Amino acid sequence: MSDVTLILNALEQGDDKAVDRLLPVVYQELRQLAAQKLASERPGHTLQATALVHEAYLRLIGTSDQGFKNRRYFFGAAAEAMRRTLIENARRKQTLKHGGAHQRVDIEPAEMSFDANNSDDLIALDEALAKLATQDPTKAELVKLRFFSGLNIDQAAEILGIGRTTAIRHWSFARTWLLNEIKKNR
Repeated sequence: MSDVTLILNALEQGDDKAVDRLLPVVYQELRQLAAQKLASERPGHTLQATALVHEAYLRLIGTSDQGFKNRRYFFGAAAEAMRRTLIENARRKQTLKHGGAHQRVDIEPAEMSFDANNSDDLIALDEALAKLATQDPTKAELVKLRFFSGLNIDQAAEILGIGRTTAIRHWSFARTWLLNEIKKNR
């Protein structure tokens, strides 16, 4: 059993000090996942990996009464918390108060090639992902781990407890299904 699982078990048993032991154990891995995810965001993205990790961790600890059985559930919940943080950030940026009616234009010519509708795309993905989760939770979880946490196919398969070939097949199906769902709703 991993250190994370032992700490999560202690947390579930009501050990309040387990929360203090959990962050140092998972922080680097969560930070790495957040950095991988944010590296694929458009230029000028204001959310930093550290802020994303802290927000996700606060959400996780705030919901720790649900109990995380093991490392898989914890990192699945972390991917979900990061996804929700990114979605909320995208929605916040779309509001008129935050300039949602205006298109951002960067001065650097190299940075002008970003997709200005990225927030729209992220929200459309979130809605399609929620629909996929009702039909096939495992495939939806795989997408969250790959897309929002930046895990590769092998890491995601390990966390989900499925084989690499199954993960590849699920990933291929989920990408196609989500793309079709997003196009259908535009």
